[in-house]
Amino acid sequence: MQRQTYIVHGRLASREIRLDAARHQHHGTQVMAFEQLAARLAGGFAQPIDAEALRDAIQRVLPDTNLGELDAIKLLPGMVGAGADTLYKVWRTGIDLSARAGEHPRIAAMATLEEAVLAVLPRAMLRPVDLADRAMKRLQHAPALFGEIHIQGISELSPCWRELLSALADTLPVRWNAGPRSVPAWLDGSAVEIVRSGPTTPLIEAASAANGYHEAIEALRWARELIASGAAKPSEIAIAAAAPAAYDDEFMALRADANIDLHFVHSIRVVMTRDGQTAAALADILVRGISQTRLRRLATLLAGTGLFKALPDEWQRIMPPEAPLSSPDAWARLLGGLTVDRWPDGTDHASELRTIIDTLAGGVAHAEAIGRAFLSSGAWRIWQKALLAGSPAAIDVTIDGLRQEDACEACVSVAWMPASALAASPRKFVRLLGLTSTGWPRRISEDRLLSDHIIPTAELDPLPVTAADRRDFETILRTTSAQVVLSRPRRDGEGRLLGKSPLLRGQPEARYVRRNRRPAHAMSETDRLLARPIDFGAYLQAASAAACWQDWQRPTVTAHDGLVRADHPAVLAALERVQSASSLAKLLRNPLGFAWTYALGIRAPESAEEALVLDARQSGILLHDTLDHAVRLLETEGGLAVARPDQVIAAIEAAATAVTSRWQGEQAVPPLVVWRRTIEEAKQTALNALQHPEPSLSDQKSYTEVPFGGQAAKSDGAIPWDPAMIVEIADTGFKISGYIDRLDLTGDAAKARVIDYKGGRMPPRPVILQGGKELQRCLYAYAVKALLGEGVEIDAALLYPRDTEARHLDAPAEVLEELAEHLRAARASLLAGRALIGPDNGGDYDDLSFALPANAPNGYCPRKIEPARAALGDAALVWEAI
Repeated sequence: MQRQTYIVHGRLASREIRLDAARHQHHGTQVMAFEQLAARLAGGFAQPIDAEALRDAIQRVLPDTNLGELDAIKLLPGMVGAGADTLYKVWRTGIDLSARAGEHPRIAAMATLEEAVLAVLPRAMLRPVDLADRAMKRLQHAPALFGEIHIQGISELSPCWRELLSALADTLPVRWNAGPRSVPAWLDGSAVEIVRSGPTTPLIEAASAANGYHEAIEALRWARELIASGAAKPSEIAIAAAAPAAYDDEFMALRADANIDLHFVHSIRVVMTRDGQTAAALADILVRGISQTRLRRLATLLAGTGLFKALPDEWQRIMPPEAPLSSPDAWARLLGGLTVDRWPDGTDHASELRTIIDTLAGGVAHAEAIGRAFLSSGAWRIWQKALLAGSPAAIDVTIDGLRQEDACEACVSVAWMPASALAASPRKFVRLLGLTSTGWPRRISEDRLLSDHIIPTAELDPLPVTAADRRDFETILRTTSAQVVLSRPRRDGEGRLLGKSPLLRGQPEARYVRRNRRPAHAMSETDRLLARPIDFGAYLQAASAAACWQDWQRPTVTAHDGLVRADHPAVLAALERVQSASSLAKLLRNPLGFAWTYALGIRAPESAEEALVLDARQSGILLHDTLDHAVRLLETEGGLAVARPDQVIAAIEAAATAVTSRWQGEQAVPPLVVWRRTIEEAKQTALNALQHPEPSLSDQKSYTEVPFGGQAAKSDGAIPWDPAMIVEIADTGFKISGYIDRLDLTGDAAKARVIDYKGGRMPPRPVILQGGKELQRCLYAYAVKALLGEGVEIDAALLYPRDTEARHLDAPAEVLEELAEHLRAARASLLAGRALIGPDNGGDYDDLSFALPANAPNGYCPRKIEPARAALGDAALVWEAI
């Protein structure tokens, strides 16, 4: 059979022609791009300059090449890509940079870069103009190499190839199969045979969707309806946009939900694959530094491979969840303090983990070696490609922009593609997306290195994107045989109104499509259930959700508000645990939160990220840590009661230094400037606390962070009792434990002063129980009496260092009896199954507010609080306590 060569644009057109040739057994058919044809005719192993080879060459020559006025920016991220784009434009247009170097310093700089790049590229790789020149000298071989040449689905050709095409037409048959497409004027007078046909007359519809995501949903609904009805095969359906990358994330997510074979003609982002995510996780560590969160992500993706292969399963449990571990020093402190029993398999793997941390600490300067150490297979190839495409300092950005071919087969699938690819490879049923005033046609932008005032844009880019978009739109309308749906979004992702594309002028009026409409044909099972409430309502989960929502709207207490069966085992277990002051406060003021936390084990997620400022809870812990260290130091130097002011200041300085060092290794701390200010504030507050003029006790000894009720000691300091002793509040069923902030004792332990530090401001009125919020002072006083004996005289106080004021508790025995009564009522209420909301639900400090209905402080909580108060009965009386 006679040899035929097809010149096409894009991978999809190449695949479809090859498939057609295979089906019809057309031997001798060649399919290639025009630059491949030129390289074949040039001979001598000549080939076009590969994109990756060009980027690699630019990256290699930039550091050592003097680029004149571009020298200051040559090592910035993005320079490699900008240089490659500019050189491609220059080469396709046929501009001779060397000959025009005297026109402008920027042209001279680009000429220098071009010369340096060509010097390091393989000799077989030639610029388009060089390929064309060599091919022109070997035209006599063209008939044997190509037979007949068919230019298929192309409406324009770069200027660098036009002369060669005309010369080929004088040597062998060349047919430009334009069909209904426009034919470029430069073909007039050439020997190229123009094959034309009349335009098609598809049914044209227009639709207006809510936004881009809605457009994607409607497109897949449309495609599934065509396939399910038998009107079209998947290979006859195309969805296109001028710039499809804006919709890629939506289609990637919807493709899995809809279970439709949707081929991404223009390739997919590598970060949408596991290998891409692995490379991105490693890049994140090298660029932004090591941290616990980033290492967990990388370790999960590389589990059981590379350097992580030596670590046992579940080894990540050794990392404290609240610690950022954001420096090699922090990891060194963690690994240095690990014992063998902390590892899941009982074997010490600190050396293997230290090797991983030390390797990652090399940073972007050793990006290639680190990638080779951690990555393999596809992830390693992505890593190499990213290093060729840009600077290691911006490798995370480079990986995010890389793409790879979609594994889904194009010729038997619904195709999602750029409009240019669809114009070159028509399909019967087409849906065009993104027809907005700025999206289609796209606007012309100046070149990043050769601006319009240096080389006019019309000369540097004779095939501008605006003209190409208009041409592709007209071509699609002329070559689609069955149906074209023109779709546009009304708003962008941020809710701004979008204008109509000028290309919609003269087209049918757009049908307004609501986002919550009931589709005639669903995209997926999820879409079907949402479109058919009756079908969805048949699911038990849906019935439960509907009942829950209805109950939330009723101003009464229901099973969906926290009513459970009496004596529930989980509730019993929560009440039998050893309680703390905070857990009992939660029981009194938030029974629902108590059940969630201690019966169901629900916890708010803890962030290990660097904090901008410490929250109120963390600030309190910092203050307590500083006071604990300072008082213990003073006790070793004669005692807090007799310490001079200068001794107190020195002790606080030493304590702050120790606490700062420990926090930086174990806690999330703010940026350095803010952290220093926070430490200074903590030191001043601690000084106020220790200099508060409380009367000294006889032969006073002071203790801090004193454990009781089974709590372990935080330090090796002295303790006035056995911390393992059980402390039970009489006649309530509650056992308590905790840490007393400060305990002052006389030498004979006959008198005790219990001080609870408060980091906030002192309330304007005296408080006793404060509606169930303030329990520490009373509970700690009870614990001291239980552990030291009934004969001890106790003074309990709240100390507010910021205001240098203290509030002492009058008649602690009477207050404890009142508290015990409230605790008995709360216990009985919860055992009866009333785990309802309280005044703390939905507040600023409710760490479980995420589990409440949306906007609970303004809807659910005000609606339910009074019915809950009535249902709780005596258990709610504590809310009114002073």
